[in-house]
Amino acid sequence: MKIIIAGAGEVGTHLAKLLSRENMDISLMDERQERLGDLEANYDMITRVGSPTSIHDLQDIGIREADLFIAVTTSETENMTACLIAKQLGAKRTLARIENFEYLLPENKQFFEQMGLHHLIYPEVLAANEIVESLKTNWMRYHISLCEGALELCVIRVRETAKTLGMKFSSGCYNHGRYRIMAIKRDNETIIPTGDDALMTGDMVYCICTRENMDFMREELGKPKREINNVLFFGGSKIAQKAVQSLPEGYTIKILEADREEAIRLSEKISNALIINADGSDMEVLKEEGIQDADAFVAVTESSEANIFACLAAKRLGVRKTIAEVENIDYIPMAEGLDIGAVLNKKTITASYIYQMLLNASVLNVRNLTSADAEIVEFLATESSRITRGKIKDASLPKEATIGAIVRAGEGILVNGDTVILPSDRVVVLCKSNVLKKLEKFFQ
Repeated sequence: MKIIIAGAGEVGTHLAKLLSRENMDISLMDERQERLGDLEANYDMITRVGSPTSIHDLQDIGIREADLFIAVTTSETENMTACLIAKQLGAKRTLARIENFEYLLPENKQFFEQMGLHHLIYPEVLAANEIVESLKTNWMRYHISLCEGALELCVIRVRETAKTLGMKFSSGCYNHGRYRIMAIKRDNETIIPTGDDALMTGDMVYCICTRENMDFMREELGKPKREINNVLFFGGSKIAQKAVQSLPEGYTIKILEADREEAIRLSEKISNALIINADGSDMEVLKEEGIQDADAFVAVTESSEANIFACLAAKRLGVRKTIAEVENIDYIPMAEGLDIGAVLNKKTITASYIYQMLLNASVLNVRNLTSADAEIVEFLATESSRITRGKIKDASLPKEATIGAIVRAGEGILVNGDTVILPSDRVVVLCKSNVLKKLEKFFQ
């Protein structure tokens, strides 16, 4: 598959790196040579200096043979224009990064497709949705509903109150069949557990269960359930705005915005939050604005460093639930190690969204797990799939992957080594990022 990405900013560069591992024909273009740097030398991709709205430059990079053209520059107008030109020059499909929420409305989908804009993506809206979901399931670090809600993936930090702490998996402590631990993130290592492994304090665990078993799992892992009513946002960014507008009624919301003019604009746009012109990175300001009464603190300024340290301050002042936008991917392991709460990265969220469009038809969904070098994937088993020819334990799956559950006739079912997967089953797999292509062969 030939893919051309226009825009070597954070989103475009991260996506190009991700796709370059999958043996795809990747080309990355940008008008500034310094943004492309030495990517071509270090990754399996072609880089070109050029404008995404230049007919000559698009033809030069091979737009006629492109299966997908992705425009993710910082300019919505440039992205949409580039996609329209690319489609006319032969690109089979196009995707544009946008900043106008109106364009995403379902009634506008056909209009844009007829123009040649097949997919539209708004990274800040995707990130805002993650915040809203995280606030709803506040005892977890991260949560994904899978297979239309038949299964739930829950990411939880293990504390000393966990009932199974120190107990080996081979002891039978997880044989209840009500939830399954698919992976453990310990320090900077992602572990697919075997019988000799055991949970340790500070581990991040990736569990799968059905919705009715979430409370049982929460109690087993020693996580108290708390209601969130008061939320304090640090920064009035687009992510903050979309998150606040998406939160249901019943929340008391404050937004701390250091820029006075921006604070005034926010007060005119947002009706369900109190806008305060103040610097949320100042400990005294946080105290004055009632941080001690906040149930959750969300730091979404443009500075990863400010967000990390603000969450650390909020934790010190007693806030149980904190969420930090950390856009520098290199900072994510450090942020996790500092135990600042949930970590949000719109680049990885956006890349995962685009990534799933490019995989084999047997892949129904794929989500990159920000805090681990892993992905959660939904496969569809068919009559011809190798995975249906015997028990899971005899399938010779890569050791970097584990099947957690299946959905059969709409019902979520946890699996074990003796489970036999049937055609039409939806199969949920957690795997390290470098083995997804190997897994596809089991389901084709």
